Order: sequence, then structure tokens, then C-alpha cells
Amino acid sequence: MSKTRLPRLKSLCVFCGSGAGNDPGYRDAAARLGRHLAAEGIRLVYGGGQLGLMGVLAEAVIGGGGTVIGIIPEHLTRVEKAYDDVTELHVVDSMHTRKHKMFNMADAFAVLPGGMGTMDETFEILTWKQLRLHSKPIILVNQHNYWQPWLELTNHIIASGFAHPETARLYTVIDDVDEVLPTARAELSHSVRGEPGLF
Repeated sequence: MSKTRLPRLKSLCVFCGSGAGNDPGYRDAAARLGRHLAAEGIRLVYGGGQLGLMGVLAEAVIGGGGTVIGIIPEHLTRVEKAYDDVTELHVVDSMHTRKHKMFNMADAFAVLPGGMGTMDETFEILTWKQLRLHSKPIILVNQHNYWQPWLELTNHIIASGFAHPETARLYTVIDDVDEVLPTARAELSHSVRGEPGLF
């Protein structure tokens, strides 16, 4: 009898800020995650910018000899300063195309601190999962309790009857980037990869 081959984590999409935030700990966390990805040979898929946590993350992966795929809409190449030194830089026509391409190139998703753009990307990928268009792991990194207000809002939405309690199970909350890769691997081993859907 042949063994069932478990899905392997080969590519991680990370949503994070084009700003660095006020707490140096956020930069440190992004750099640590980048070093982990490079050391374990896992490809980074991200928003293609050179500024803020995005730049710190990509630079750490590159510095460790890893692979970085940047995906950025043309209109943001100047605003977020596209990182030309990444392994591959894809300049696309819209935000939706960016998110769709990120989805297709990733085995799992991690969310670091960020602003409106980070939340937009995260909510869309969560909505796709809620609609059963995919079953890929989504890991919310609550570094220094950054996402605590969001978690409280989610609980409020559920308690108010606008979302099913299962909504809180669409993602996994962890406290530090050191937990990202073990968590992603554990979830992949319990999920059905390539689940049928629109994507």
C-alpha cells in the first residue's frame, strides 16, 4: 500500500504593511520570518514593494539566499516603490489581478501587521475561504497584540448574528512569526489541497 503524500509547504504568501509601524518589534518580526523562509527554502510571495515591512521581509529572504516573488499593480510601482531586486517581479493591471495571482502562487497565507491594504487582501482571501473556493491555511500573526481589535470585532460580529461562529475558524491566530511555518505545515497536513472552486 502506498503512502498518501501530504501537501508540502513550498510557497507562502505574506500580507503586511508598506509602512514599518511605530514599534521596532514589527520590523524584527518581518525580518525573522524572512530568514525562516530563506533557511527552509520556502518561496515568499508578497506585494512587491520595497518600503515598510514588505521591504524588510523581502530583503531578509534575499539576504538569506531565498526566492522572492513580488506582485504589484502598475499604479503602485511608484507609491510603494517596486522592489526590482527580487527573484521575480510581476507588474499587473489591478489590485484584483494581484490578489488572484498571489492566491494561485501560494500554498498558505500569513498576515503580519499592516494597514488598510493588508486588511483588504486578508478579508478577500478569508471571504473566498468562507465561500469554499479554497481551503488554504490563513495565519494571523498577532504580533505584540496588533490584531487584537480585529479579533474583538470578529467576536462582536458573530455575537450580533451577522456571522456564523465557524467564521472564527477560517483563520488561525498565533502570537509570533516563529510559529508561522510549523502552523502552516500542520494545517496543510489536515486540509485537502486543490479543493474545487472558482479559483
